[in-house]
Amino acid sequence: MDKTGSSQHLTYTDWTVRETQFDPDRFRSRETVFTIGNGYLGTRGSFEEGFSRALPATFIHGVYDEVPIVYTELANCPDWLPFVVIVDGDRFRFERGEVLSYERQLNLRQGVLSRRVRWRSPNGKTVDIHFERFVSQADEHVLGLRCQLTPVDSESAIEIQASINGYPENQGFNHWELLDQSKIEQGVWLNLCTRSSRIQLGIATKIKVSGTEASLQATNPPGYPTLTASFLASPGQTVTVDKLVTVFTSQEVDNPVAAACEKLAQLPDYSILFDAHAQAWDKIWQNSDIVIEGDVTAQLAVRYNLFQLLIAAPDNNDKVSIPAKTLSGFGYRGHIFWDTEIFILPFFIYTQPKLARNLLTYRYHTLPGARRKAVHYGYKGAMYAWESADTGDEVTPRWLPPNDFYGDDIRIWCRDREIHISADIAYAVWYYWQATDDDEWMRDYGAEIILDTAVFWGSRVEYDNNQERYEIRGVIGADEYHEFVNNNAFTNRMVQWHLEKALKVYEWLRNNFPDKATELEEKLHLTPGRRSRWSDIITNIWIPYDESTGLIEQFEGFFQLQDINLEDYEPRTKSMQAILGIEEGNKRQVLKQPDVLMLLYLMRQSQEPPYSPEALQKNWDYYAPRTDISYGSSLGPAIHGILASDLGNTAEAYERFMQAALVDLEDVRNNAHEGIHGASAGGVWQAVVLGFGGIQIGDNEPVAHPHLPPGWTRLKFKFFWRGKWHEFDLRSAKEIQQKVEVTPLAPSPDIRGFIFDLDGVLTDTAEYHYLAWQRLADEEGLPFNRQANEALRGVSRRDSLMYILGEKQYTEEQIQEMMDRKNRYYVESIQNISPEDLLPGVITLLDELKQAGIKIALGSASKNARPVVEKLGIANRIDAIADGYSVQKPKPAPDLFLYAANQLGLEPAQCVVVEDAEAGVEAALAGGMWTVGLGPASRVGAAHIVLPSLDGVHWTDLRAKLNNVAMQQQ
Repeated sequence: MDKTGSSQHLTYTDWTVRETQFDPDRFRSRETVFTIGNGYLGTRGSFEEGFSRALPATFIHGVYDEVPIVYTELANCPDWLPFVVIVDGDRFRFERGEVLSYERQLNLRQGVLSRRVRWRSPNGKTVDIHFERFVSQADEHVLGLRCQLTPVDSESAIEIQASINGYPENQGFNHWELLDQSKIEQGVWLNLCTRSSRIQLGIATKIKVSGTEASLQATNPPGYPTLTASFLASPGQTVTVDKLVTVFTSQEVDNPVAAACEKLAQLPDYSILFDAHAQAWDKIWQNSDIVIEGDVTAQLAVRYNLFQLLIAAPDNNDKVSIPAKTLSGFGYRGHIFWDTEIFILPFFIYTQPKLARNLLTYRYHTLPGARRKAVHYGYKGAMYAWESADTGDEVTPRWLPPNDFYGDDIRIWCRDREIHISADIAYAVWYYWQATDDDEWMRDYGAEIILDTAVFWGSRVEYDNNQERYEIRGVIGADEYHEFVNNNAFTNRMVQWHLEKALKVYEWLRNNFPDKATELEEKLHLTPGRRSRWSDIITNIWIPYDESTGLIEQFEGFFQLQDINLEDYEPRTKSMQAILGIEEGNKRQVLKQPDVLMLLYLMRQSQEPPYSPEALQKNWDYYAPRTDISYGSSLGPAIHGILASDLGNTAEAYERFMQAALVDLEDVRNNAHEGIHGASAGGVWQAVVLGFGGIQIGDNEPVAHPHLPPGWTRLKFKFFWRGKWHEFDLRSAKEIQQKVEVTPLAPSPDIRGFIFDLDGVLTDTAEYHYLAWQRLADEEGLPFNRQANEALRGVSRRDSLMYILGEKQYTEEQIQEMMDRKNRYYVESIQNISPEDLLPGVITLLDELKQAGIKIALGSASKNARPVVEKLGIANRIDAIADGYSVQKPKPAPDLFLYAANQLGLEPAQCVVVEDAEAGVEAALAGGMWTVGLGPASRVGAAHIVLPSLDGVHWTDLRAKLNNVAMQQQ
């Protein structure tokens, strides 16, 4: 099932993201979008040959180094991508020569990024270049890059240079010292060391050329070891160059260079490595995939977000965790926030529990840093850092430079006041334990986390003698627009919840592992008096609540702040804090993200106070309109989507869900260049499974209470609970079974939409298709002619190819290659299409329909329909496009036209389909639509109206004829 993305030249299918037009202004955000990785490292989607606006980066988990202002950051590691192509002396770059065709694709199922370019050099030589890269999921230390080069119009002397760039930068700062480099029999290697943390890195590479004879040589410019291959290639001759790379750091092995070189020497061919990598992804998706039917954009977006989480999760390292921007960008410097435990971790707990265990064990290893922070602030126990890195010490910047040259530095208070993270981590530990029954881990790791952070809360909470209650003053809650508040409801209730669970964990240890309980009693000073204080805090801590209204007050005094109507500030393109300023934002009832609603969401799963459906409704009505959900925090939309769905607000639920799901793919917040929004990606999984799927734990096993969004006909996923996999296959109550027979039409047509086929209706590209198929058939020695081509009208590319192949057997890989080749031939031939290629009568009819208020859609099986429409100059007249990317079943199934009608917001009986193919007419009739057939009656005679063409056809005439047909059917 396929669909064309709605904007920005991205095309979505069930498993792939395609970029069909190069846009240099979006280059850095697309580098993020096309990030690949394997849980050990992540590599941004930069071009192999380089680009002037590029921000290339490869990040390896745990490779931190000191940096001014922000304490420490993930160091940008050596770039393994550089691959220079020189054609008869002209270096291939997008800034030189002419790009004749372009497509980049990320295949989520296999974790592979590919790019096809047809490039004409300044000297007039045309060459097809196909890049493909993967970061092995089967062996995290192995990287693969393949380049296939095919001269198009003349013999070419080609030189390639495959290098390692030992001068990577973190936005101007280089963390690496060059130690050594050299050649080996298999290739070249490089040895570097971070300047402050002294982490060594060894990286090695080799190349293999196939398809021609080539001369190879190695050179060693300082910090830039390079392998060069030179060869001649004839027109149509494809030469393949495989670049294999191995990388290790001193965090895994004592001698990373030796490890890299040894592994490089043992590597099999690229294809074998790729197959192992693809098989590893198959295994991962078996448990983590989510199937959505009826909404291709949502299907792709969900898989995309899950992919980005999976490639950031460490499989073999429990001393690292997933940064807020994953391993995909420089945003937040690779620091870890509460994002991981509250937003990201549930996905792993319930689909990849081993990875969840690794992520939580990181918090155990960083307890010493949390203890140092507690001591620094004068408290006891473990006080987790708001931003954490390798040691667990606080690395949130104390100050940040201003946005303008003359402004004051900005004080960052989160490090001092946003303390709820210690309870958030305990929350994650508890729910991991509940889901997995991993008593061993809880005994050895989790219990100490929960108990020592409980010790911290015991020292942080204050007792107010006048009010006779416990309070927590001077904090920042989940909503960061208010930087100094007392008794934040979210924080206070989470602390209460934390202490409740700490007492339960202590009793569990005492009953089941008394030796461990004694050990922790001594280590953490868990005296009876301390545990008694926890009980007293649980009973007497204040949760701000207005009994008269049923509202939870976000913090003490929130209701006395100046109220605000966010609609008064629309339209806007920036956050309310940016509009109001920090101080003015503090004075108003405006939220950066859910706070009270976030608390209700976290208590929703267990139905613990203050959650109740009534409390949710009252507090939603108050807080949702005051939340800057569009430009505040990316953490908010998914949570709002779930709660809106709970409340039956389906339209807003879906809108917020898609806002989260597309935040990076469509750069919703204009900051995708900084890296993937990891918390939003995790929220997407929660929105689908816990929200739309309605998963709750009943009678000690997960039970679904689904409320699927409109259009979703099926939702399928797996859910892990206490050693058992539960598979859910949820269907919409309104699922409609498509019928093949003709659906009776209403006696009086209420026409509100027209759906036009493209080839043979609006323009005659059939000739271009024929010539492309004929060229392919000739190359493959297959019988084909114009008469055979008539059978391909309205038929999908795959079905057309299968018709041409006849009884001959081919592998799936060969079939895909031939489809791609035919498409390249077709795309080449339509480059010069213009408005002059519109068939007679088209513009007149389109304009008449527009003037009459009729909606217009394109319904074409072609996957090139969108660019053709743009070249024809009629894109502004088309309201919706359904093309070869939109549905799975081709004509004569009605799916394509039904999809188009849905995009127009119309019922099938309100639409007229204009077709020139028998299969298209059959599809329209099966969908219950009116049909106009263009061409001979022998081909389109089943249509309600048959015309030779659109020349001289007017809307008034068509309307009259349709009325006559309707009367005759009565």
